[in-house]
Amino acid sequence: MLKQSFGDRMVGISFAVMLTLITLTVLYPLIFVLSASVSNPEHVVTGRMWLYPIEFTWDGYNKIFHNRDILAGYGNTIIYTLVGTSINLVMTVLAAYPLSRKDFAGRGIITTFIVFTMFFSGGLIPTYLLIKKLHMINTMWALVIPGAVSVWNIIIMRTFFQSSIPIEVQESAAIDGCSNRQLLVRIVIPLSMPILAVMVLFYSVGHWNSYFNALIYLSDRHKFPLQLFLREILVQEDMSEMQQSSFTVKNILQKETIKYAAIIVANLPIFMLYPFLQKYFVKGMLVGAIKG
Repeated sequence: MLKQSFGDRMVGISFAVMLTLITLTVLYPLIFVLSASVSNPEHVVTGRMWLYPIEFTWDGYNKIFHNRDILAGYGNTIIYTLVGTSINLVMTVLAAYPLSRKDFAGRGIITTFIVFTMFFSGGLIPTYLLIKKLHMINTMWALVIPGAVSVWNIIIMRTFFQSSIPIEVQESAAIDGCSNRQLLVRIVIPLSMPILAVMVLFYSVGHWNSYFNALIYLSDRHKFPLQLFLREILVQEDMSEMQQSSFTVKNILQKETIKYAAIIVANLPIFMLYPFLQKYFVKGMLVGAIKG
């Protein structure tokens, strides 16, 4: 090994210290919320609990899992995520594949129109009027159809098709009699599993965390996703148990426990999956940088 100079060692130490500080900055809020969800809320409110749990309790989780709205919201979010991600994946593939073909006439003009929508949109009110005109208000389709495709993800997938699937393979398949549909289904998609996994992760996380469209388009509580109920807990302080009792110090403390427990419950699937799927997120961010 080459002997490092004093300056190189100082740079290495500086990077190590900086990365350690960044890691602690990111981890502390997660540890605090987890500890607060299982601690006596009195110690959380007074500031005595700042890292480790104090007076361990499951009261917050008990109230969360006995709340029918939370459980219904969990089920709705899972359905919206599965249906929405499926639509997103199909639409993105069908848009990206033609744009990746050099023999597709007018692909430059079409790409320009698609990219134009990244900078300009119709706005919230025209979009709402359109959804209402299509009779999708208060339905699942209002949550999955308007965002059926992402321009950024189209560009990433198009770049993958262009850079990772040799044109010679596609030409050979065409010579053997493959139509464009067969070429896509039998050649391109099987060779594109890494980018498909990236797209599934990007879209599914977006659907799981989304609440604004549901807030705008849904009025039936039975159709609310989990994130809307979490918003009620955090912002509107709207828990049925608290509405049925007088506003006391005990209720304020109870709300604190429920709030932190709800955050953990809502984000638990992402917390469990992300360590195993992190490499796909990193790859997805790098794929689009190979070439334009």
